[in-house]
Amino acid sequence: MVTHLYDPLDAAYLDSADARIERDRTFQICSDCRVCVKFCPSFKDLFRMIDERDDGARDVKFLTDDQQKVVVDECYQCKLCYIVCPYNPEQGQVWVIDFPRLMLRSLAIQAQSNDVQKGARLLARTDLQGQLATALSGVVNRTNGVKPVRFLLEKATGISRDRLLPTYARQRFSQWFLRRTPPKPAGPTRNPVALFTTCLVEYQDPEIGKAAVQVCERNGISCDLPDGQVCCGMPWLDAGDVDKFREQAERNVAALLPAVQAGLDVIVPQPTCAYVLKNEVPDFLGTDDARLVAEHTFDVAEYLMARHREEPLDTEFTGTTYDEITWHAACHYRAQQIGPKSRDLMALTGAKVSMVERCSAIDGTWGLRAENVEMAKKIAKPLMEAVAKADTQLVAGDCHLANTAIREATGKVPSHPVQVLARAYGIGEG
Repeated sequence: MVTHLYDPLDAAYLDSADARIERDRTFQICSDCRVCVKFCPSFKDLFRMIDERDDGARDVKFLTDDQQKVVVDECYQCKLCYIVCPYNPEQGQVWVIDFPRLMLRSLAIQAQSNDVQKGARLLARTDLQGQLATALSGVVNRTNGVKPVRFLLEKATGISRDRLLPTYARQRFSQWFLRRTPPKPAGPTRNPVALFTTCLVEYQDPEIGKAAVQVCERNGISCDLPDGQVCCGMPWLDAGDVDKFREQAERNVAALLPAVQAGLDVIVPQPTCAYVLKNEVPDFLGTDDARLVAEHTFDVAEYLMARHREEPLDTEFTGTTYDEITWHAACHYRAQQIGPKSRDLMALTGAKVSMVERCSAIDGTWGLRAENVEMAKKIAKPLMEAVAKADTQLVAGDCHLANTAIREATGKVPSHPVQVLARAYGIGEG
């Protein structure tokens, strides 16, 4: 729940003077507290700039607009500060703080003056990019590592020429889903679900979506793919374009609402997109329909473990299993505050799952941008070192972009947890 201070429907939301007053208030409380100094550059640089005052006074009102902009630009919306904040709205305290939402508000105000990172609006058009790139996947994937092409891409979009990028699939997930013939249930059936596929699964790694469908069907859960869904819209928030985000949100609510009204829950195989549907969409739209969809939206592992508690999932594993797995608990996964359900899901296969709770510093495209790369890699270093040192048979992670960063830094190729379960069932093997 948000207050009038963070409500994107409030008339003062895009008022720069009002936002400056709110940043002063928030930054002062954060400076006096400092529990979040370990999280990200926003806090480190905020506190450094405050402490550098010659008189030693910790008064944030003396920070210039440019200094405050540094704090805004360095926030990559991991949401972890909100979880640990002793003053967040859910705590019911007098000093109400929602730092990530304030940074989104400030970014939206900057965007009114086109003061956002290079190429942000272009990169936010993920569905258009995905449609074109999958149609030309052979060419796109082959040129991904070609230096002159990457140089031009960096100039046009700001994406660093040195970062590994996800490849595009030849067949999109929705094409596979609509052409397939679902198997007849072999045993008892459970309530069906609706899939929100996400652009990363739709265009770049359909195998995650296939595994989710097949694992659900193995456990008597049939899957529906509502027509009309688009990217969750988080890239538009990263670009500061609130209106475009609302357009995306409205389309997704319209697509998913009939399924929810028919009694289906929505499962999502990417943590950022699940977070957006659960939290950002109802707040930015403020409608009963959006809140209803949010209430019935679940991360795929969260949903499967809930069904397992009601009636155990199939644990007859005849395929490939692993004794030990290292699991990266991505930031937006933790931000949902659902507990380590992906760890629990993989543990059903008999694996001992070790959890790494460190940030990949990707956040959509933030960590891929040339101006952020050095900072992002420094932030992600503890994660990459932990994965590199892990002496386990497999690395797993829910976030496809974080998994790509892990592959870039360590050479290890992580699997999505639902793929681990599918593999254990022997789905797709042989």
